[in-house]
Amino acid sequence: MRSLLTAAAISLAFTLLLTPVFLRLFRRWGWGQIIRTPEDGNIPPHEAKRGTPTMGGVIFVLGTIVGYFIGTYAGGSPPTISGLLVIWMMVGFAVVGFVDDYMKVRRQRSLGLTGWRKILGQVIVIVPWAIVSLQFPNTWNQTPASAHVSIFRDLGVLDFMALGVAVGTILFILWITFIGVAWSNSTNVTDGLDGLAAGAGIFTIGAMSLVTFWQFQQRCYSEALVEAYQSACYETRDPLDLTIVAAAFAAGLVGFLWWNAPKAQVFMGDVGSMAIGGVIAAMSILSRTEILAVIVCGVFIIGSGSVILQRYYFKLTKGKRLFLMSPFHHHLEMRGWAETTIVVRMWIVAAILAASGVGFMYVEWLTQT
Repeated sequence: MRSLLTAAAISLAFTLLLTPVFLRLFRRWGWGQIIRTPEDGNIPPHEAKRGTPTMGGVIFVLGTIVGYFIGTYAGGSPPTISGLLVIWMMVGFAVVGFVDDYMKVRRQRSLGLTGWRKILGQVIVIVPWAIVSLQFPNTWNQTPASAHVSIFRDLGVLDFMALGVAVGTILFILWITFIGVAWSNSTNVTDGLDGLAAGAGIFTIGAMSLVTFWQFQQRCYSEALVEAYQSACYETRDPLDLTIVAAAFAAGLVGFLWWNAPKAQVFMGDVGSMAIGGVIAAMSILSRTEILAVIVCGVFIIGSGSVILQRYYFKLTKGKRLFLMSPFHHHLEMRGWAETTIVVRMWIVAAILAASGVGFMYVEWLTQT
């Protein structure tokens, strides 16, 4: 518990107190937000935001790393492979986002990496991550990830390795790649209004931290777990360490939101939004809640889902649009909703979905006891 509180407190203090220092550096380096022009597509009037420091995701990524390592060592709970894998995915996706952001700033255009190059960068991060996640078994032969599809825990009937090691490994890597790319791009699409992605990230990652803490309390092979509850235990390899890194990340977002709330003094950029997606993907895989994450983090699916629907509706109807603009939060702007109204209501949706996901997990546990 000391590691958990220390990691969260340091990450919060880092982003809350040091963001002004980073902003001075960002302005000196010319890291100002590039706003799409009417030639790039019809957009809501965001011209006033041009030049606002961007790539602020660097701040809470660093805050998470600092908080996590200080918290784990100071609290007597050294980092585990599971926590390091979350850091790996977070930093890897952040680097891809940083390259995208830097290209925009350097070229002074709203276009950075092309879609396929961005996905290629994500795949380069994910494939070795997936291979390593099946290594390092502990005393009870638990590896950080498992070759099963999971909802609240592994589904025994959906085991990739049942098809053989070679085929199973390939299918597992494809599954993990899909999860990583999907979440990273979904969070990236959601980052379009001041505080929207940061606030939603606090609710979703915070909920995932609660999930892993519950798994820690009900972990298999725990001496404190009474025999009657062993049938409902969780086989997550390092649930407490996952809780620590998720709490550090959520706390970092809280500190960042102080400066990112409307009217934002800094934007997280793709480096930040893709890092959020990386943490969601890694946490869902390592906590064996890949499908449950669709509910817990469902607010991020609204934006990406609206983009997909818009594209296919446009093709099927030969030019008609389902939304005035996608992603959905820009559609609401075009309908005349105030930016703050959209952001707060999306936060409410994020909170409801996150709480529902945690509630479903508890109900499932009750059915197993």
